Amino acid sequence: MANSNLFDLSGKVAVVTGAAGQLGGEYVNTLFRAGAKVAAFDINFNSPKNSLPKTESDSFITVKVDITKKESIQDGLQRVIDVLGTPSILVNNAALDAPPNASEQDTGPFEDYPEKSWQAMLDVNVTGMFYCCQVIGGHMAKHGGGSIINISSIYGILSPDQRIYEYKSAEKPFFKPVAYSVTKSAVLNLTRYLATYWAGKNVRVNTLTLAGVFNNQDQTFLKNYIAKVPLGRMARQDEYNGAIVFLASGASSYMTGANMVLDGGYSCW
Repeated sequence: MANSNLFDLSGKVAVVTGAAGQLGGEYVNTLFRAGAKVAAFDINFNSPKNSLPKTESDSFITVKVDITKKESIQDGLQRVIDVLGTPSILVNNAALDAPPNASEQDTGPFEDYPEKSWQAMLDVNVTGMFYCCQVIGGHMAKHGGGSIINISSIYGILSPDQRIYEYKSAEKPFFKPVAYSVTKSAVLNLTRYLATYWAGKNVRVNTLTLAGVFNNQDQTFLKNYIAKVPLGRMARQDEYNGAIVFLASGASSYMTGANMVLDGGYSCW
């Protein structure tokens, strides 16, 4: 007989980075509905995509954190501990798909990709996740364990199909940039390393690899992208929530070091 409390997160404290983004808000609200107390970390809560609760409480707080600065994460963790308690769930969701103030060079030929953009993507997508694992994951390892969910992308396991973007090259060359793929691929081995490193400390670490989410993209892009997806559509923004609860809860208690792929079948072909 199935355990009806298998996905219950009551009494757990969760931290979600990049919480003010399109998917970050979904994860926060989902974990909250599952019973967890949730701390929403972000550097800017003024995003138009912000879907977080409007009011803080003894079960939900927002914390301004710059994940590229270890001291900022340490300060954020201390606030979580002071207000909500010791975290046992970390969703490393914060990431850049393109560097701030991206230029034409950023989507131009690989040979001309700017070093500054490369570094900006590494700082957030790799080093920022590394710091969050060091600080928050390290605290979890000392205080009973928990679950870390590192968010990656299908472009971390597959090269972008540049044919999807060819239509944008009518006036000047357009390519999906290299840095996003490289940084999202790095997530996979950070997960595996930490899964083995903290196995004896009751800290499970898994990757959740996601495909594209519908966000009113132009029709040509949608046609090109969907042609590669067996389910014939992009994901709804709520379709990854179940996986978040699964990986955060006791339902995945024997799962660590794994890469859970939710992509509508994109990686089958």
